[in-house]
Amino acid sequence: MTLMDVLVDFARTGRIGPLHCGMPLAEAEDLLGPGRPHPAIVMKGPDIDGYPYSWDGLRLDVTRRWVSGLCIDLQPGSTTKLPPLVLPASTTYEATVQREELITALDDAGCGHDVNGVLTFGQQSSILTRPAGVCAVFSLPGRDNHVPHRDRHYMCVMHKHAALV
Repeated sequence: MTLMDVLVDFARTGRIGPLHCGMPLAEAEDLLGPGRPHPAIVMKGPDIDGYPYSWDGLRLDVTRRWVSGLCIDLQPGSTTKLPPLVLPASTTYEATVQREELITALDDAGCGHDVNGVLTFGQQSSILTRPAGVCAVFSLPGRDNHVPHRDRHYMCVMHKHAALV
């Protein structure tokens, strides 16, 4: 399994392995081990909403101790690490994913996608997958990003959020 496989599966299903929006944080931590809570959670306690727990390049947003968002963070030109539950035998993987590469992989997998006009502006572009509603955000590389093509868009983040009632 590769990082691209994980990204395509997330885009198609809205899940990252067994992780999904609406699951209890305790269940996610049982699967992943304890996460690294955002400093606001450390300061104000576990009942504060809207702050993430992190496992290297994986982030879970939490509302009332339930997972309200899933996110894979990438830094173009560097490497990323994901928990073994997400990417088995993960050490580190190249985190440079060009927009065209992801779109080709989505098309090959039969995963529909549209331009996300809300997050496409300036030097940034975004797509929203169908039917899972996963958002991928791309941008031109910054000066500190060591990438092969400075004029191409690279993925920064792929995320899904769900309103918990």
